[in-house]
Amino acid sequence: MTSSGTENAPHPLPGLLPAPRAARATGGILTLDDATVLDAGEGAGPAARLLRAELTAATGLPLDPPGAEAPATAIRLRVDPAVGGPEDYTLVVTPHEAVVTGGGSAGVQHGGHTLRQLLGSPAYRRAPLPGTRWWLPTVEIEDGPRFGWRGFMLDVSRHFMPKDGVLRYLDLLAAHKMNVFHLHLTDDQGWRVEIRSKPRLTEQGAWRPRSRFGHRDSPLWDEQPHGGFYTQDDLREIVAYAADRHITVVPEIDIPGHSQATIAAYPELGVTDVPDGTGTEVWTDWGISPRVLFPGEETVRFFEDVFSELLEIFPGEFVHLGGDECPRDQWERSPAAAARAAELGLDGVADLQPWFIAHFSRWLAERGRRLIGWDEILESAPEHAGGPFRPADPDDPAATAVAAGLDSGAAVCSWRGYAGGLAAARAGHDVVMCPEQQVYLDYRQAEGDEPFPIAYVRTLHDVYRFEPMPPELAGTDAGRHVLGAQANLWTEVVRDRRRADYQAFPRLCAFAEVVWSSLPPPAERDTAEFDRRMAHHYPRLDALGVEYRPPGGPHPWQRAQLPEGMTGTLGRPRDGAPPAG
Repeated sequence: MTSSGTENAPHPLPGLLPAPRAARATGGILTLDDATVLDAGEGAGPAARLLRAELTAATGLPLDPPGAEAPATAIRLRVDPAVGGPEDYTLVVTPHEAVVTGGGSAGVQHGGHTLRQLLGSPAYRRAPLPGTRWWLPTVEIEDGPRFGWRGFMLDVSRHFMPKDGVLRYLDLLAAHKMNVFHLHLTDDQGWRVEIRSKPRLTEQGAWRPRSRFGHRDSPLWDEQPHGGFYTQDDLREIVAYAADRHITVVPEIDIPGHSQATIAAYPELGVTDVPDGTGTEVWTDWGISPRVLFPGEETVRFFEDVFSELLEIFPGEFVHLGGDECPRDQWERSPAAAARAAELGLDGVADLQPWFIAHFSRWLAERGRRLIGWDEILESAPEHAGGPFRPADPDDPAATAVAAGLDSGAAVCSWRGYAGGLAAARAGHDVVMCPEQQVYLDYRQAEGDEPFPIAYVRTLHDVYRFEPMPPELAGTDAGRHVLGAQANLWTEVVRDRRRADYQAFPRLCAFAEVVWSSLPPPAERDTAEFDRRMAHHYPRLDALGVEYRPPGGPHPWQRAQLPEGMTGTLGRPRDGAPPAG
């Protein structure tokens, strides 16, 4: 906690978020000053470096390592597996010291973030406020995560986020105890990763000549070219920065649909015997391009080269291959596609998509990695791009993944509701729950004056009531396959970092608590108590420079403004009501 002038007793537990497993205030104060030391035990060095950098910048206190003499006050960081899992921690603050003990280095870091919250919102600034005095309430906290996958997906294809913005988001995720960053690197509208053996992917595929302004129903266009990409060294820096914060980066290369940027750079990878009428450039519109990859040997070898380079950059276990929203129109009109399906012994061109994904599922497994994809990868013959999940065998959903030919280690992001996740878990595949009806953060946050009226209304409280574990799986053997959940931010209307902040926050705060804390069932969650803690958390976001949506609605400058000379509407909500749940 902080004060200016006369010191008063601080609030005992000022809005901790995510809520810890157990916390008790003991009624005292630990005062921090220039003599306070930061003492890191074995295994706690990385967490100490980050905590010292953050707190020294905000407080101006040196927080030096301990010397020969016993310090009057200390912050001590320790690793002790007896605490629990590697992300579990305890935080005990007495009038003389604050001791964070983690089951592993990650747990120590999580405890450090809780300690920082206890210091108050000025602890999130990059320079000390004059006259501030620093204290911690004496507490006993025991904490740990509910789920091992606590993720956030950022789409950098539709609108590119420069590297410094990505690094900033990693800091924000770490501050909220999230541990997976899913980076959507390619789509119809742009290719964002340097592949040295395929230079045209970024020379041509990283730029589009214009963009639709607003969502897909908008009649307006922004004629400014848009583009950008990350070099391999940029991505290595991002991966290392994330790893220092115990965040795993999961790259996504979307195939065989959502591939117009790829085909614009290498037209021979497309369905060349069928005209599509969309032109040869990177797609300028939103939605789903009809242009798809031709799953021939040349395309297979091309993407094996792409993924070989990608595996050198991203050391994590999972590689996301998309596999979603792949129209079959070109394949159905293509004699070459029909011949390819016959060559592979498939029943028809509808099976080209699952064959293509299954090939890379096995290819990755042979290299010690695991495929993860959107829930369409379970379908042996997808009916409609973006439609509801339909298992390959409606009478036996657990047979779905077997029918799709996936490696046993493949995992699924269940985005079209819960059905895909249920089928995958029952078939023995790991699942990350991210149903669009609950955790798509590009969706509007209220009726009325939201900047872009996209899809369903999903309020802060709606996200707080999201439950990653389907009741059908709770307490069953299949339930162990639910790794956790992630919130997804697609960026058709998210043109810059300010808009990303507005869409993500404060809803990402609610999501962080849902995947970290052990909460009651959704109908029993105390939204009023959560709001009271958020009242303490908003000043932290302010200090971090996060331009979140205020509880009372957008600031005037956060409302959508048409570029000069443009008139019209920016889009409309999707038709229909969202599924319950």
